[in-house]
Amino acid sequence: MNIERTVLNLQRTVDRAIDNKLVFGASVCVQKGDGSFSFSGAAGNLETDSQYFIASTTKLYTSAITLKLAGQKLIQLDEPAITYLDQGLMAGLLVINGVDYSSQITIRQLLAHTSGLPDYFQHKRANGRSLLDEFTSGRDQHWTFAEVIAATKKMKPAFRPGAKGKALYSDTNYQLLGRILEAVTGKPITVLLAEVIFAPLGLSKTYLYQDSQDTRPASLYYKSHPLHMPLAMTSFDTDGGIVSTSAELMTFLKAFFNGQFFPVETFAQLKQWNRIFFPLEAGVGLTRFKLPRLFSPFRAMPEFIGHSGLSGTVAFYAPKEDTYLTGTVNQISDPGRSFRLMMELLNCL
Repeated sequence: MNIERTVLNLQRTVDRAIDNKLVFGASVCVQKGDGSFSFSGAAGNLETDSQYFIASTTKLYTSAITLKLAGQKLIQLDEPAITYLDQGLMAGLLVINGVDYSSQITIRQLLAHTSGLPDYFQHKRANGRSLLDEFTSGRDQHWTFAEVIAATKKMKPAFRPGAKGKALYSDTNYQLLGRILEAVTGKPITVLLAEVIFAPLGLSKTYLYQDSQDTRPASLYYKSHPLHMPLAMTSFDTDGGIVSTSAELMTFLKAFFNGQFFPVETFAQLKQWNRIFFPLEAGVGLTRFKLPRLFSPFRAMPEFIGHSGLSGTVAFYAPKEDTYLTGTVNQISDPGRSFRLMMELLNCL
């Protein structure tokens, strides 16, 4: 590898991502697993150390704590979630043809999106609109966990918990996981994140967004318009509320895959893939992105394992290439943008 040429090509790729129509800023980090190469780059209205909302990439942090507690035998992945939660809370959460299956939902199913629970954020409500619709229209609002559960109980479940070969991506699953982690440890999720992840990894710019007056994170974009949605961002919690930088996201991602939170051998049990939406598949606590050759204009057709976020954030490891990639294009309206950038960056190596 010609290091100077590779760095130049990577930065040019980041620069080209900015079109000032949909993408106004990009920040990325690329590292080889053996430590032989590292690149940080940014363009547009973001810097390499800009803080931004990582959205659903937060779920990877929630998974890390859950799997760590499972490794310590403090929880069992195949135990029903109701073991750790109030029975009244769970009652009526997943009812199909008059039968309540809520007590059968396991922690593993929450991690893997195989619970059958509808998504409180993206699914339509009685008024015909989803919270996502409200969010992208610029209507800022706060919601509580109790409201998440109440809304979910009014929505139609997708399937019975653990139905073979079925998965439905649902933010509700990870809201429940957050409450389970708090119940098991007796600690607020902010403390758990700090004790298990942020402090040990030295992540000084990474935190769970909770103060609507906090203006440190870059504003998200929906199409050409910046979205200032502080109340909504304080509501996402363990399903999508973390703020970070590309470099600190990289530090976490490498720790996640290198056994800092749970044994590396555990990964064999996590790779139980079910399609959620093309071309993403859900495993247990993580997702896989693999574009079929027919659909890819790029030289390589690698497998990426990790997570992405609605904010245009990616945090993935490409095992065959032993390469980690993190970053954002900070755009909600075109989820494919961040994945195309990620593949283009890998193609530069």
